Amino acid sequence: MRFSFADQVSQPSLPLVLPVRGATDLTRALRRLSNDGARVVQAAVIAQRFEGEPASIAEALVPDDSGVRRVLLLGLGAGPLDTPGLMERAGGALSSRLLTSGVTAIAADFTGLEGVGLDQVAARFAYGARLKAWRHDVYRTKLPKAQQPTLRDIEIVGAPGAAAAWATLSAIADGVEFTRTLVTEPANIIYPESFVARCEQLAALGVELEVLGEAEMRAAGMGALLGVAQGSVRAPRLLVMRWNGLEAGQDRAPVVFVGKGVTFDTGGISIKPAAGMEDMKWDMGGAGAVAGTMLALASRKAKAHVVGICGLVENMPSGTAQRPGDVVVSMSGQTIEVINTDAEGRLVLCDAMTWVQRKYRPEVMIDLATLTGAMIIALGHEHAGMFSNSDELAEQLLAAGKASGDTLWRFPLGDAYDKQIDSVIADMKNVGGREAGSITAAQFLKRFVDDGVKWAHLDIAGTVWTAKPGPTWEKGASGYGVALLNRLVADHFEG
Repeated sequence: MRFSFADQVSQPSLPLVLPVRGATDLTRALRRLSNDGARVVQAAVIAQRFEGEPASIAEALVPDDSGVRRVLLLGLGAGPLDTPGLMERAGGALSSRLLTSGVTAIAADFTGLEGVGLDQVAARFAYGARLKAWRHDVYRTKLPKAQQPTLRDIEIVGAPGAAAAWATLSAIADGVEFTRTLVTEPANIIYPESFVARCEQLAALGVELEVLGEAEMRAAGMGALLGVAQGSVRAPRLLVMRWNGLEAGQDRAPVVFVGKGVTFDTGGISIKPAAGMEDMKWDMGGAGAVAGTMLALASRKAKAHVVGICGLVENMPSGTAQRPGDVVVSMSGQTIEVINTDAEGRLVLCDAMTWVQRKYRPEVMIDLATLTGAMIIALGHEHAGMFSNSDELAEQLLAAGKASGDTLWRFPLGDAYDKQIDSVIADMKNVGGREAGSITAAQFLKRFVDDGVKWAHLDIAGTVWTAKPGPTWEKGASGYGVALLNRLVADHFEG
């Protein structure tokens, strides 16, 4: 989808979208129409019971010099225009209405709309429209014509500075869409090696890439990660992406993002039930979010030093797969009794976390993982779970989540939970009891955080893939995490 910005509508016959701040703002919007057109739209408002609620739409065909013109009133509510998520929701509603309507281009006229930061408001509208319009139809060879997207161009009118604001939001949208694509692709297309290949495009943006293969990881002592990978014919990879947007002479330890990249998870020997196993292609959602974030930061030239690392494996059952009861030695030197091979993500993350801490000595480290089904039971698909050893970092993440729409809810950590993962034959086991499964998983990861490092673990199992549409996404991959991490960097780690 393409966006342009102008002072006036370039083509009088273009379908026209008029944003309306509640019913009292209707008079301003109707001034953009002829008298006859205004009367038709007023009648449509009454017939369709339009009151300007957020993301509501009233539509009419009005008399025009060329015949008729499609006019849509888009409700923004009566509250502040900078309410988090408001404009994205409005843009998404418009995309839903027109994406497959046969309309190819529209004009959204913000002229005369009063509010703080109108340029940013209009850009956020475009951001929501673009994200809601995203589709992954590459494997659909017989898509009915009525389901084929037609809307390609949106002209933003009356917000002269919106183009500059859009440049930043467009970069974030690039990252979200990249993440969605990675998460949506089937496991025969995205596996450790091909995931790395997809990310090679980031080098053209200035991202430094480093890739560790099995030999390098074995030499480093990554027994936990390699234990997960040993049952698959797909070779594991550790992908490291570094973006340094600091000015010459500046020196700052990087912020580190670590992503779980299990490109398909059968559960291994502790195999999952067959029903729904196809969904486990998105068990690399954490790695996908990290890759998308790095693309977004590099695309907008963020003035920050950030390292993203993805532990990429496939968890399969075979004659070479690790067994329940095996003991592996992590890169940190700590030993792990593998009670359940389906608790594999934490085994991947712990070695990736150790490697990146030894190489880059970060002060802040955040991991993202589709780690536990228990998190979906606790929070559903509305929030991701957060665990942290730092109240300061936790508050920063909560605020970034609220502002970006990628919301979080904080969970506790504590010694009583930690004791549940003590093993009688090793330093720890990879699962605790049935209770508090998400918390004991976080406690496991905490054992691999170096002293002095501010750390947060984000369990995003319920948010990377959705069974129903949302304000800016359809059913499927949401792209969760990119906007969150980008906002965190922008607010606290740039400049």
